[in-house]
Amino acid sequence: MNVAAYLRVSSRAQDHATQRAAVERAAAARGDSALTWYSEKRSGKLLARPELDRLRADVRAGAVRRLYVYRLDRLTRSGIRDTLEVVEELRRCGCELVTVADGFSLDGPAAEIILAVMAWAAKMERLAINERISAARERVEAEGGTWGRPVRLDAETVASVRRMRAEGRSVRQIAVAAKVPRSTVARLLSRKDGPAGTAENPAETAPEHPPAR
Repeated sequence: MNVAAYLRVSSRAQDHATQRAAVERAAAARGDSALTWYSEKRSGKLLARPELDRLRADVRAGAVRRLYVYRLDRLTRSGIRDTLEVVEELRRCGCELVTVADGFSLDGPAAEIILAVMAWAAKMERLAINERISAARERVEAEGGTWGRPVRLDAETVASVRRMRAEGRSVRQIAVAAKVPRSTVARLLSRKDGPAGTAENPAETAPEHPPAR
């Protein structure tokens, strides 16, 4: 039997170690040792993801007969329709889906209800996380703070950026000369207090599960 595992985390700062270890233990308990691994660092809010697409193509080709995932929401967190679409495709192609940490079986007459409830819960959790991140951002910015990962610019670089702007250079020209992102230059120039640092886009760095305070 061709056995595979799909691992997904939502941010670059996270890794797959916990999921991989749990899947390896579950697979070993079933007598599965040689797994093909599909892993990526992508948000689960979109169904179109490179490694998931590759996995689904292999399933359709008959190359995967059993698939391990850490939890069902590693496949998708975009709602009931997308979750059922993926699961039904696996079943239709003769691929057994094994979830390691969910604590339920996808076999039997109640499977459809369980899948629908879990998919709904995963989507609600993602929406709640987005709301918490948005609220935190509004609070930080209301208090005069800067949201996101800081990009530290020393005083010399800040002065150089402002000098080049005073000389009439464009944001793009300044970014190239200073070797910093254009967004960083734009944010620096938009602030009147001239801070020594700005922030990157939080959408690229905020984890699906923010760290506990």
